[in-house]
Amino acid sequence: MNRYHLLSLPKSLLSKRFVAVIVLINLLFMFSLSSFAAAAPEGAPTLDAQSAVLMDAESGQILYQSNADVAKPPASMSKMMTEYLVSRAVKQGKLNWEDIVSVGENAAKQIGSRIFLAEGDKHTIKELYIAMAVGSANDATTQLAETVAGSEEAFAKLMNDTAAELGMKESHFINSTGLDRADMPEKFRPASIEGETVMSARDAATLAYHILKDEPEFLETAKIQKYKFRERDKKAIDNWNWMLGSNKDNPNLRKFAYEGVDGLKTGHTSSAGNCFTGTALRDGTRLIAVVMGVPGNSNDGKRFLETAKLFDYGFKNFEKKTIIQAKATIPEYETLPIKKGVATKLPIVTATDITILIPKGVAVETSIQEVKATQEPLMAPIKLGDKVGTATYKYTDPSTAEEKVVSIDLIAVEDIDKASWWRLMFRAIGNFFSNLFNGIVDLF
Repeated sequence: MNRYHLLSLPKSLLSKRFVAVIVLINLLFMFSLSSFAAAAPEGAPTLDAQSAVLMDAESGQILYQSNADVAKPPASMSKMMTEYLVSRAVKQGKLNWEDIVSVGENAAKQIGSRIFLAEGDKHTIKELYIAMAVGSANDATTQLAETVAGSEEAFAKLMNDTAAELGMKESHFINSTGLDRADMPEKFRPASIEGETVMSARDAATLAYHILKDEPEFLETAKIQKYKFRERDKKAIDNWNWMLGSNKDNPNLRKFAYEGVDGLKTGHTSSAGNCFTGTALRDGTRLIAVVMGVPGNSNDGKRFLETAKLFDYGFKNFEKKTIIQAKATIPEYETLPIKKGVATKLPIVTATDITILIPKGVAVETSIQEVKATQEPLMAPIKLGDKVGTATYKYTDPSTAEEKVVSIDLIAVEDIDKASWWRLMFRAIGNFFSNLFNGIVDLF
């Protein structure tokens, strides 16, 4: 029975006791809402977006999330996957940036943002790649996809396989561009792939994370402000990313420019709304921000203002903190047993540190879960600096209150040479009598 039904009841039924109960229920409801609000990270922004994520680009740590795992149309943000796969194909030697390709029918028939390629036109992979990254050109994107995989449908399957490989759990691609199925040339709509293209905000951030890790040179293309595709073109392609820090000198885009922003990809369709995956670097810290489903039109720039709230939150409220030091011993696990060495115990330390972003002034406690050797048992000889095991730690992420488990390599602190047969023989004799004595003692 809801409150509207209650209002329709006869007044005689609304006794003082009944009204008191209703008031109490309302108070409890309001209290629960305030408690929920209090649980949100201090200073977290209120966004006009259907979903959003803020991620540390170094570790992949989530600093803020809202509906992060809801699969939504990403529009042209899906081109990030196309960019990733084209760049990877070049690195693998399957393509060369200077390869010249002939434009096919599918690319020439694309709608939306494009550079008006005609069937039979010839351009280099690099030219088409810049047109895709800077101008979000659907025709250039489609031609690149067909060049990599033979057809756009085959490329979409490659996109889906790669999404699974990268841990993108809420993503599905039907084409290289992010266009809805109805907006694709009818002849080239994928018959073997169902549905529409969708991606969650977390997946978009994850994809950006892998681009920055595996293809960092992409930022040199992503930050190009203008690009003249053909010599005869009267107007250069403008970068749809108005948030580029270099736009601070552009009077029309100055209010959107954000210091440190040098990528990545915008998106807009009627079904997706306004979307943006951005990255910014300040004082050695790089963040990735994603907003999806921002209302308004693609020319009002609101998606960039919402993204700025995320960046402000990250840069102003978080600091790097090393929770595990490099070259540190682990209490109660200072050594590992070793066989056939001049010593029977190998001193160990952590190989590297573990550094995370945490809210300023907040402490993080870690607990050791497991210390494990690379092999059981470790066998001499062992050299200084050799990896000999791993340590697994657990901590609570103060940003999301999620339990996190991280592992770090353990290395040898000193050389342990292989013992001579003479030493091993006397050690075995000593162990025999020691075990025998302990066995006798245990009888009494």
